[in-house]
Amino acid sequence: MFVASFSFVHAADLHLGSPFRGLSLKDPVVADRFADATRNAFTALVTRTLEAGADFLVIAGDIYDGEWQDNSVGLFFNREIARLDRAGIPVFVLRGNHDAESVVTKSISLPGNVRTFAARRPESHVLEDLGVVLHGQSFADRHVPDNLARAYPPPVAGKFNIGVLHTSLTGRPPHADYAPCSLEDLTVKGYDYWALGHVHQYEEVHLDPPVVFPGNLQGRNIRETGEKGAVLVTVEDGRVSGLERLIVDEARFARLELDVGPCESLPDLLTLLEAALVPLAQRSGRRPLALRLRLGGDTPMRAWLLANRTMLVDEVQAAFDRVEQDIWLEKLVLDVAAVPDAATSPIADNALDLSVLLEDAAADPGLRAAGEACLADFGRKLPGHALDEAAPFGEDLDRLILEAKAVLAERISGRER
Repeated sequence: MFVASFSFVHAADLHLGSPFRGLSLKDPVVADRFADATRNAFTALVTRTLEAGADFLVIAGDIYDGEWQDNSVGLFFNREIARLDRAGIPVFVLRGNHDAESVVTKSISLPGNVRTFAARRPESHVLEDLGVVLHGQSFADRHVPDNLARAYPPPVAGKFNIGVLHTSLTGRPPHADYAPCSLEDLTVKGYDYWALGHVHQYEEVHLDPPVVFPGNLQGRNIRETGEKGAVLVTVEDGRVSGLERLIVDEARFARLELDVGPCESLPDLLTLLEAALVPLAQRSGRRPLALRLRLGGDTPMRAWLLANRTMLVDEVQAAFDRVEQDIWLEKLVLDVAAVPDAATSPIADNALDLSVLLEDAAADPGLRAAGEACLADFGRKLPGHALDEAAPFGEDLDRLILEAKAVLAERISGRER
């Protein structure tokens, strides 16, 4: 029989050894802080597990981001897990798609408290003193198209049964579909808790029994925003009585969208920006924050903003610094439109209408083909991680031409903001 009460920590997707991508920071010290955040988050998780007095730790896949470049990542994991071993806390490890048996071939001998689920078939581990049985199956290969959950064994009577699974369920874009299964496949097993991994956002998929994605420990790019961590699960009288998120991320990514339509000058824009930054800074808890800023709306400043993008980036970073010293611009996106009067005004009182020329150029098949070829050639020369896969240069050719027209108009006008 299970004991009256106990607790455990459920984590997943540590991705130790993962590079930070899409983050370009001028300050190398800050860049290093972001790069170190993944390891620091795991150190914080071990500390929180010890402080909570948890009885064991479950890691539902992707401890490592892939094959080790050297043994340093394995030595780091060993050092942190040894802290739990000295405290008598068992650790149950399941391999996911990033650290499948065929992917991570290097190894470091781990402390005796670590138990890894087999990859050939589902395996069960028993904690007799707590009356707990954990069922799971590691990934043998990176790509697992089969429904692993169906082969998991029935629950052990009189025990608290935990299913550990790395899965996309029925699909969680943008995550790839691995070990797909339905929620019903899990709930019909009769387990008391499902510790899932693979999806990097926290999600309580089902409450009775609890089916939980804890999310990853540390956001690594702008697609992984918000607070990150693990889950402290409390069990009383054989039932889950509490789910508490343990937030352990050491750096954070966020997005901010700002309507600059009311702004008529750069000081107006910066005042609006600083006011919007204050709650973001408070929510980050003084962590380094990489922020993607999108400026939108219909504004008479559109042409000026496009023509002075480099200066604007520096002014935005200066505004960040005035609010909080650890907010950094990840990317500036200008998605502004001209107000109707500005959109219909002539580009200049000259005989040569550059706007017409640009429109003619945009419609010319030869010039368009040459422009697209230049963009493609430029893209091939850049390192892959420097580009956004969805929009390598931020905009398509038509949008770039429209921006070029606005920039020319502003340069010719000589206006200042």
